[in-house]
Amino acid sequence: MIEEFVKASLDQDVGRGDLYALVEPSVKASARIIAKSDGVAAGVEYINVLAELENFEITWNVNDGESFLKGDVLANISGTSHVLLKIERTLLNILLHASSIATLTKKYADFLEPYGVKLLDTRKTRPLLRIFEKYATRCGGAVNHRMGLDDSLMIKDTHLKTIENLKIYIEKARKKIPFTSKIEVEAENFETAKEAFEAGADIVMCDNMSPEQIQEIIAYRDENFPHVLLEASGNISLETIESYAKTGIDAISSGSLIHQANWIDLSMKMD
Repeated sequence: MIEEFVKASLDQDVGRGDLYALVEPSVKASARIIAKSDGVAAGVEYINVLAELENFEITWNVNDGESFLKGDVLANISGTSHVLLKIERTLLNILLHASSIATLTKKYADFLEPYGVKLLDTRKTRPLLRIFEKYATRCGGAVNHRMGLDDSLMIKDTHLKTIENLKIYIEKARKKIPFTSKIEVEAENFETAKEAFEAGADIVMCDNMSPEQIQEIIAYRDENFPHVLLEASGNISLETIESYAKTGIDAISSGSLIHQANWIDLSMKMD
């Protein structure tokens, strides 16, 4: 999967061939990947595959998930001039995209760490980049939520509009979905959360609720359904995430980890 992704990324950039290579013969060359801003590394696993495919050497000074500072040399590269210049943009795009997501994710994760609350990503990923972007959130300290519709059964507000009796639906679902698959129900208020508990949900998502509303649901859960996990989601930002963590929620999910990540600054410099 990674090899296919890396090959496709490089093919998109190279096209029918690098015109630079038509002019002069290739010579031995070396380069450095330099951080021009602070960040968290991600993409190492993918770049190592690129190095194998294109036959160049790369020595890393950081691993996936490790922080770096502006001015740090993240990696040293050696090979031929034709190869290094051909892979430059593909390498940087992969490293920049993944590291930018990991950098923002780490900021969220740091807020949650003292409270033991799990940080989850979502399915709000760019088309065909889900595996890559969810890998990047893991590098930043998040835990992957479901990878797709076949992963677990989540009953959202849109689904609930089509379900007459949630308890009966979940009873039927248990007989058809894989034994290991969990059932999660999205709730926008206490009444829906209570219905989800009573219907047999494994996880209840508290969607777009205030910390105070969530605390009420946690108290009810702890007294009546202590085995059910609770997840908070919906417009939770860096400014508000700690107030949600303090409620005692089990996990917080946020699509912002991916779709609000701004690119950091990295560059490749030839020696």
